[in-house]
Amino acid sequence: MDAASMSSQRRPFSVKLWPPSKKTRLMLVERIMKNLTSESIFTNKYGRLSQEEAEETAKRIEDEAFATASQHYEKEPDGDGGSAVQLYAKECSKLVVEVLKEGPKRKEVTLPVENGVDATRETLFDISKGQRAFIEAEEAEELLKPLKDLTNAYTKICFSNRSFGLGAARVAEPILLSLKDKLKEVDLSDFIAGRPEAEALEVMNIFSAALEGSVLKSLNLSNNALGEKGVRAFGSLLKSQSQLEELYLMNDGISEEAARAVSELIPSTEKLKVLHFHNNMTGNEGALPIAEVVKRSPLLEDFRCSSTRIGSDGGIALAEALGNCVHLRKLDLRDNMFGVEGGVALSKALSKHSDLTEVYLSYLNLEDEGGIAIANVFKETAPSLEVLELAGNDITAEAASSLAACVASKESLAKLNLSENELKDEGTICVAKALEEGHDKLEEVDFNTNSIRRAGARFLAQIVVQKPGFKLLNINGNFISEEGVDEVNNIFKKCPEMLASLDENDPDGGDEDDEEERENGDDGDELESKLKNLDVGEED
Repeated sequence: MDAASMSSQRRPFSVKLWPPSKKTRLMLVERIMKNLTSESIFTNKYGRLSQEEAEETAKRIEDEAFATASQHYEKEPDGDGGSAVQLYAKECSKLVVEVLKEGPKRKEVTLPVENGVDATRETLFDISKGQRAFIEAEEAEELLKPLKDLTNAYTKICFSNRSFGLGAARVAEPILLSLKDKLKEVDLSDFIAGRPEAEALEVMNIFSAALEGSVLKSLNLSNNALGEKGVRAFGSLLKSQSQLEELYLMNDGISEEAARAVSELIPSTEKLKVLHFHNNMTGNEGALPIAEVVKRSPLLEDFRCSSTRIGSDGGIALAEALGNCVHLRKLDLRDNMFGVEGGVALSKALSKHSDLTEVYLSYLNLEDEGGIAIANVFKETAPSLEVLELAGNDITAEAASSLAACVASKESLAKLNLSENELKDEGTICVAKALEEGHDKLEEVDFNTNSIRRAGARFLAQIVVQKPGFKLLNINGNFISEEGVDEVNNIFKKCPEMLASLDENDPDGGDEDDEEERENGDDGDELESKLKNLDVGEED
């Protein structure tokens, strides 16, 4: 049967890949737990999580990845869900690496554990461990009993991962009122999951009123599907805060209206150092009030506004606001739609940000013009930059010399991610040349899916394998010939764990323009010879 006939017969059938079954989700949670607790490159360096911490963290990672993929699937309801599945897996992998790099939570001397409560001496009261579950009045009475002890000195509470009903909230209310004068950190993330909207809003109102007037340094309201109603339910608490240093509003369903409510209800952010706003549906219009919050936060050091559907106009507004935040150390704007104009505006805003150590600007549609503008700015600033991510930006070899000059100036660089671009051999060798001298702190390099062939893969491998603390090179998803794969494997023969899998490499891939190169027996040796001698400091 020919292909056309087979295709015709298959058309009436539609297989939906999204959402995954409950069994599949549970299997993924178990796999994540294994990655967090088993021996690997990352756990050997950063430490393994305990079984208890891994169980909690794995569930949260899966929940967040599922939410991100579900939002993506909403944009393609007529598709088969294949891209949502890919995003789901990718987001899980990314979050696992981030968690491992943070390392296991440091534990203090603990008091005896009662009723599932991990009461860390004098500071943290945490009920988030164990199974994610509803909590009603009777259980709340037992679970929160240690907080009634007048001799306690708790300054931090974490009610995350337990869904409070109305009865449980009323039990918690007088307890929180008695504690609020000494509380410094409050984590109410994921504390109303599965509740009807009316009940959830009332629960939030109760907690907000009970904590109103407390002088908090850190407040986490993430994973609560707040929307504008939820933000306003926390209005009395938010309005009373003038000393906040950390605010987390991730995965809260914050739209344009909710973003305006956030800007309106937080009167003072002059001391804010950390603002995380990941995975919301803010959009261009919602970015404007968030930009106002940023503009009022001159001490901001860590800003995360990734996966928020912000386009060019919103990106420009955020960029201009970030110009006031000259103390920034970590910036994460991944997975938005800034485009070239947003990228150029961002480059202008960051010209004075000399304290930056981590920059995540992947999947912003920067293209060559935006990528060059960013690279040229970072060539002159952020001398202590440790992480630079510019993946998925349609960057070609045209931007390679600017990227190379930027990379050459970053001696503290530990992680470089330029994956899912179109650098090809020419751009790859150019950037790799910039890593040749120094860069002894380099640990991870990711050039996957860049149409790289034998010459680029070989040259990059030869450079990074010599770095004393190097951990991982990813050049999967490229067009490396079988001979090239053998050469790369031989380069890493004494340390194969440093080379990521090449299972998605396509030795016969590429477009027609590359046919001549595929037929060339040396597969780019001449190109490598020419490019490895170029001066990465030269400009066009």
